[in-house]
Amino acid sequence: MNRNKQDKRYTREEIFGRPAPGWLTAIVVIGLLAIVTATLVPLLNKGFDHPWFRYVYAAGAVMVLAGRLFTPYTGIHPRMKRLHRLESWSGVFFCAAAFFMFYDPHSNRDWLAFTLAGGAVQVISTFIATRVANKAFRGE
Repeated sequence: MNRNKQDKRYTREEIFGRPAPGWLTAIVVIGLLAIVTATLVPLLNKGFDHPWFRYVYAAGAVMVLAGRLFTPYTGIHPRMKRLHRLESWSGVFFCAAAFFMFYDPHSNRDWLAFTLAGGAVQVISTFIATRVANKAFRGE
């Protein structure tokens, strides 16, 4: 689509692209909820020795990564495209954290660091995407 260089306003479809299928969005949301649940279990229950939360976390990480990778960005806004790609990296960080949960099960340092990094990327990209979309609607 050729855009007039003087017109800086974008339409909703140009900014966000076609919406992702509902089932892919549900997979990402369920994966994020699994990650939150599995992260809270060992932090709140000291002395909790059952490893089931590792499997829940790993399943959630794979669901987030798969959901992010199979929802390509279809809009034309360049900054939103970069932010969409950045959200995929949060899934990679969560998968790295799942690896460290199984690699060193007695240490919380590594997997918590990757979980915090993935969560920070997720939150930051969400807030910046909202600001970018508002600016693009206004034509700034």
